[in-house]
Order: sequence, then structure tokens, then C-alpha cells
Amino acid sequence: MSTLAPSASSDHAKKASRAVDERALRTLFLEARSANGFLPVPVPHELLEQIVTLAESGPTAANALPLRVVFVESADGKARLLPTLHAGNVDKTTAAPVTAIIAADLRFYEHLPRLFPHKDIRAMFAGEENAQMAREVATLNATLQGAYLMLAARAVGLDAGPMGGFDRAKVDAEFFPDGSLKSLWLVNLGYGDDAQLFDRNPRLTFDEIARYV
Repeated sequence: MSTLAPSASSDHAKKASRAVDERALRTLFLEARSANGFLPVPVPHELLEQIVTLAESGPTAANALPLRVVFVESADGKARLLPTLHAGNVDKTTAAPVTAIIAADLRFYEHLPRLFPHKDIRAMFAGEENAQMAREVATLNATLQGAYLMLAARAVGLDAGPMGGFDRAKVDAEFFPDGSLKSLWLVNLGYGDDAQLFDRNPRLTFDEIARYV
């Protein structure tokens, strides 16, 4: 017999019923791979806008939402981006229909009156004396949102290939010259060419990752 109050038991049942099915787990995690090559098929802007909207739904500290994204898809954009890449990332980025520059807005706090309206906490982050804290909060939470974005891309049928092999200073100078945004990593997006996948690498066991206390 359940020891939960009727209302708690009902709420628990509703929440438990929201668990995704095996197909969704395969799409998001179990069968998803980091794309290493892409089919020559464009990505509709509607999908890119959808994944940004989905990524915004995930939690961030004080609803700060510091993620900023540049979707590089034009020939001119790629010509500006490719010289910033390490050599091993050039070919797959050239082939990818879209490359997302995942960046953090270091002045995210300017939007807090709208995003976190019940309490004015801008003073915690504004000014030179708080610049380090603002950078840490922006970086951590934009990183979270970047991960949400990749899962959202998988959820709508796209493949994602995240990359760290690029010159951040060059990317920032080229795409964010005013200094308020800082690039974190890149994600190639499109419909992956499975023929170019590497074998899946091993993973750690639960006991190597986690413990109970």
C-alpha cells in the first residue's frame, strides 16, 4: 500500500507517465552519434529556430539564458570560419550544412529585469569588480544550453558534431568583435553521413562515474 497522500500519489503518477519511450532514448542517447560527415542536404531555418526555442526551455541560473548562437551556413560565413579551425576539422565543417558557434553573453545580466523580473540582481554581475563572476555564470549556463541545443537537434532529426578544435580568439575577433560574447565550442549540424562514423568508443561504468552516500 502506498504511503503517499492521495494528491502526492496522483502527482507522482502523472510525472512518471511523462517518461519518454525507448525510441526517444535511442534517438537522444543510445544510438545517437557525433557526426563526422554530412549529406549534402540543407537544414531548414525552421528547424534551427525550433532547436533554439527548445534549448531555451532548459533550466539556467536565475533564468539568465546567456547562450548566443551564430549559425554559419553561407559561403561567406564558412570562408570566415574555416581559417580559425584546426586542420582536422576543416573538411567536415566544409561539408556540414550548418556550423553553430556556441557562445556565452558576458553581459547576460542586462536582460535579467525581463527574464528574472521578481528580483533585481543585476548588481551581482555588473561592473568590473563582478566581471569574473559574470563570466563564470555566463560560461556555465551557456554550456548547459549548448548541450540542450545538441539534444534538441537530435530530437528533431538532425545530427550534431561538436568540436573544440578551433582558435577561440580568432573566432571571437571575427564574429564577436565588441568583446561581449565569448565562443565556447562549435557544433556541425545537418543530416549525418553514417558511412563516415567512427566505431563507438568505450564508456565508463556506473560505479566509475557515480556513488551513493
